[in-house]
Amino acid sequence: PVLRLLEAQLQDQRREHEEEMEALRNQADAMQEELEKQQQAFLQTLQLSPEAQVEFGLQQEITRLTNENLDLKELLEKLEKNEKKLKKQLKIYMKKVQDFEASQTMLPAERRQHDRNMQVAVQRKEKDFQGMLEYYKEDEPLLIRNLIT
Repeated sequence: PVLRLLEAQLQDQRREHEEEMEALRNQADAMQEELEKQQQAFLQTLQLSPEAQVEFGLQQEITRLTNENLDLKELLEKLEKNEKKLKKQLKIYMKKVQDFEASQTMLPAERRQHDRNMQVAVQRKEKDFQGMLEYYKEDEPLLIRNLIT
């Protein structure tokens, strides 16, 4: 049983290696073809007049810049899409801040009751929180008591 398992693993590895080698051969062939095309184009340009060589060089540069422009446009579209997504998130968080600020304008007794209801959720959310905290002076004894407990 162990020998068969090892043979199966060896065959799997051999098959993967052969597939990898085939992919690399195909890639090498494609690169060879590209190199031959570039050499052919280079030889053709050498046979052209100096003006035609300049024109050919300009045409190659225009092609390169066009491809680069297309890549940059694609990148720009991705960034614009990301910007829209971030703006949506910002609107959501701004609404949450406004709701929170509105809840802070409640009467102190209502706010304390609301804070007790929110306390469990707040404790879970603020485990990773680092930094300074803003609080109302009248809530200081409650804050100290919560910190101690």
